[in-house]
Amino acid sequence: MIPEIGHLALIIALVAALLQCVLPLWGAHKNQIQLMQVARPTAYTQLFFVVIAFSSLMISFINKDFSVVNVVQNSNADLPTIYRICATWGSHEGSILLWGLMLALWSSAVARYSKHLTLPILARTLGVLGFISFGTILFTLMTSNPFLRMVPAANNGTDLNPLLQDPGMIIHPPMLYMGYVGTSVVFSLAIAALLSGKLDTAWARWSRPWITIAWCFLTIGIALGSGWAYYELGWGGWWFWDPVENASFMPWLLGTALIHSLAVTEKRGGFKMWTALLAILTFSMSLLGTFLVRSGVITSVHAFATDPERGIFILVFLAIVIGGSLTLFSIKAPKAVAGEEFDMVSKDAMLLTNNILLLVAAGAVLLGTLYPLILEALGLGKLSVGKPYFDAVFVPLMTPALFLMGVGPITRWRSAKPIDLITQLRWALAATIVSAAFAPFVLRSWSPSIGFGLFLAAWIASASFLNLFNRLKSHPLPLMQAVRQQSASYYGMLIAHIGVAVFIFGVTMVNGFEEEKDLRMSAGTSNSLAGYDFVLNNVKQVQGENYVAAQANITVTKNNEFITIMQPEKRKYFSSQMLMTEAAIHTSFKGDLYISMAEAISNSEWGVKIQFKPFINWIWGGAFLIALGGFFAVMDKKYRFKKNNNFNKN
Repeated sequence: MIPEIGHLALIIALVAALLQCVLPLWGAHKNQIQLMQVARPTAYTQLFFVVIAFSSLMISFINKDFSVVNVVQNSNADLPTIYRICATWGSHEGSILLWGLMLALWSSAVARYSKHLTLPILARTLGVLGFISFGTILFTLMTSNPFLRMVPAANNGTDLNPLLQDPGMIIHPPMLYMGYVGTSVVFSLAIAALLSGKLDTAWARWSRPWITIAWCFLTIGIALGSGWAYYELGWGGWWFWDPVENASFMPWLLGTALIHSLAVTEKRGGFKMWTALLAILTFSMSLLGTFLVRSGVITSVHAFATDPERGIFILVFLAIVIGGSLTLFSIKAPKAVAGEEFDMVSKDAMLLTNNILLLVAAGAVLLGTLYPLILEALGLGKLSVGKPYFDAVFVPLMTPALFLMGVGPITRWRSAKPIDLITQLRWALAATIVSAAFAPFVLRSWSPSIGFGLFLAAWIASASFLNLFNRLKSHPLPLMQAVRQQSASYYGMLIAHIGVAVFIFGVTMVNGFEEEKDLRMSAGTSNSLAGYDFVLNNVKQVQGENYVAAQANITVTKNNEFITIMQPEKRKYFSSQMLMTEAAIHTSFKGDLYISMAEAISNSEWGVKIQFKPFINWIWGGAFLIALGGFFAVMDKKYRFKKNNNFNKN
């Protein structure tokens, strides 16, 4: 009965989404107030029924309802309850339903926090969101119905992919989808502004917090996914340039460009057409990522769909949304009033340069992701595009962008004198050079790539702190009052930029100083790595709720001083019979010790991989600082809209 309730709720949500799309848009076109007023209640109605549908699927998993095909294919009786909950979105069908839930949540948030908007703008924004929801729910019902019954019911299920049986799956997909789907809000606002002819500063001020929040969730989602891959896949990597990782990274890059472009539109009235285009492209990349992951054109732990119908449906929907929005942009954007002119040396110019670099970087990632797929589709053979390509293309594009992060915040709008910039930044540059010069003596190892990475990290950090120092020093009020007078958006920028410096430092240290050994170990044998000594005490059999494992017991010492005992495992899951590596990780301020087990070589000997990852947690620490900076920026009081906001004027 519960699956039928969920299915019915999803059908009602489809009708609500259709009404949310058609009636408000038609009302805005004909200036009929009653039709436009339908936007809010239909958004709330859609959310209500999507929540019922999603809850019904989750209850089916929790109750082990093996009469539901989705439950049979992605769960079993031995699966722990927490992973049965995760299995709700662990399948293709469940993940699409999660996408629909997030979209309904964002639509309702817009309906709730948009009282300052004119009714036509609100109607058009929610109408566009309704269209996207309609397409998503229709796709779910037609090709990915999570409530299909199995007659007769199965006695047990086949199991959830063991890779997904991890606590990280509780939060990683929802965070990632909140970011993915959140880009639809700024997309819808851009379409509404284009339809209304209101690409202005008020539109930018309203759009900026929405994309910033979505970008923060996307940042957290990507970071959590990277961390999950690091400890779950068992080989110690934190980024693979996998097509699915790229699918989330491309909208992140474009979202970063969009946030900075909106700042120019908001403060100076410039980049209006460019900003609207970025809003369209950012959401387009989110949709393209959905196509890559859900259509079955790639092979990945994330790629669930193999039905051609799904790929065709998504491709058609992609063409309608992207093609339609770009057509509208080409018609409406030239009518937008251009902003003020600016010199080549100005904050405007630097933000534009950063925007272009980020856009080109996203294009390079897109090319590396799609090119092998296109070649294979045309029957021209198979080609693997991996780390060498992305490093060779991406790093040179990001280097000038990262350098401008130190210069941009202190540069004046419209026009600035180069000599003034040099004067203000001389101490930051000096501190950076000194840090880079002394680093070889501290680290006792050196290479051009290490020096370059540390130089960039030191440059961004020192320039950011210098900027804060100068702002506080030049403020007429006493220090503590001056600190309180700075805006939340300024502190958000500062935190995010420092997060980038921390991230670069972590990446540089890991890539430059990581060590590893592949060993054959038996009980009593010892080995050394990075100043640590490792002794394999024994390997014993242990049993979990739904698996059995060979667990090694390894004592770690340093200079004859006990550090820890590490227990990596080689697991075999009962239902799927899959073998999985469960790494043991010991974390300290200086880095991680990482041990994973390979196959048994003999009855008494095992393959063991030992790695030292210096400062690797600074990578994720930097990412979370970046997200924290975004959340700080959204708290700025200028985004607390009032009824007399300019966007309320017809």
